[in-house]
Amino acid sequence: MVEYRSRIADAELFDLRQAVGAVLVEGPKACGKTATASRVASTVFSMDQDPTARASLELNPEFLFKRTTPILFDEWQVAPDLWNSVRHAVDTAGRERGMFLLTGSATPRDDVDRHSGAGRFGILQMRPMSLFETGHSNGEVSLERLLGGAVQPGGDSGLTVPELMERIVIGGWPDLLDSDETAARRWLSGYLRQVIDVDIPSFVGRRDPRTLNRVIASLGRFVAHSPATRAIAADAGGDRGPIAPATIYSHLDALERLRLLDNSEAWQPHMRSRARLRATMTRYFVDPSIGTAALGVSSVDLLNDLEAAGYHFEALVVRDLRIYAQSLGGRIDTWRDEDGNEVDAIITFSGGRWAAVEIKMGQRDVDKAAASLLNFAQRIDTGRQGEPVALIVITATGSAGRRPDGVHVVPITALRP
Repeated sequence: MVEYRSRIADAELFDLRQAVGAVLVEGPKACGKTATASRVASTVFSMDQDPTARASLELNPEFLFKRTTPILFDEWQVAPDLWNSVRHAVDTAGRERGMFLLTGSATPRDDVDRHSGAGRFGILQMRPMSLFETGHSNGEVSLERLLGGAVQPGGDSGLTVPELMERIVIGGWPDLLDSDETAARRWLSGYLRQVIDVDIPSFVGRRDPRTLNRVIASLGRFVAHSPATRAIAADAGGDRGPIAPATIYSHLDALERLRLLDNSEAWQPHMRSRARLRATMTRYFVDPSIGTAALGVSSVDLLNDLEAAGYHFEALVVRDLRIYAQSLGGRIDTWRDEDGNEVDAIITFSGGRWAAVEIKMGQRDVDKAAASLLNFAQRIDTGRQGEPVALIVITATGSAGRRPDGVHVVPITALRP
């Protein structure tokens, strides 16, 4: 049996279970939802593998609910009626907390009769593992302390750029923790084939697999870019002509509902300048390995095309920032204006705090990135938006610390929540 590797989501799950009667753990297939939820569950029903459990939902619900809690319903979307049954059980139990766990890798098709879970359900978004969780970041720099104003000197974990390219291609999947790149690429090829041939038809509805392949490959080419949907349709269509609008939206919706996309919305702050802000989201997969797998790209291929490697490195960093920021109550957005100015990641919190992050693979680009962040901060109407709590450049390698101009520099292999 593979030993469980601690997840940042463990603490998030604990907190949610103290607050609500049921927790819905969402994320792509194979990201570790079941392993994480099973550690705190006393009873487990695998709804996708247990026909008795599915039948009992209609014929004998007590078979499911008169068990020792917490009860985990794994892949609950296979039996969408379970949502309302759990909701009712939470209402009946009154003040009892943390009774039920639901894990799901897809949004069910037939959820029109699903009642609101407000006040009953907490939602935990899980993703594949960050570099800190897989042991490839030494964690010398805390994002939480960084956002609190602390200066944290340190250094990278010793991972070289070629090794980081391997981490992009292998990804953060728990099943691949001890895999080399060759085995990981084989696993990811099968993963995408399963998504296209089985998961999407089963959970979302049938789509043309050849078109889906082209759409996923197109999204791989557009990683860390902000293309309009029509641009994706044109790129995926190729010589055949653009994919029809209804088709491209349908395919993107299918990937979204399987939690495979993790895009950054456009941040819309109060600005001093009159430049119009772009509202188009920036495209990312939930893990950078999906993009390289869709394109058939190896770590050697990335090293031979450093411009493309930079975008896939950005996708790796954004994945980790999402995991770390979520654990602190924050989210990741992006910022671009129509003059071509941009900031790779904006960390925002509900109380109005925010920080800006530029991502640069090479050390020679740090000065330019720092100057860009300082210029951006001056263009924000801080009287209305507030001052940034931190300006950060994240690199592939090197040392961590705060520059004389106040900008923090942190290698991704030194970062933790």
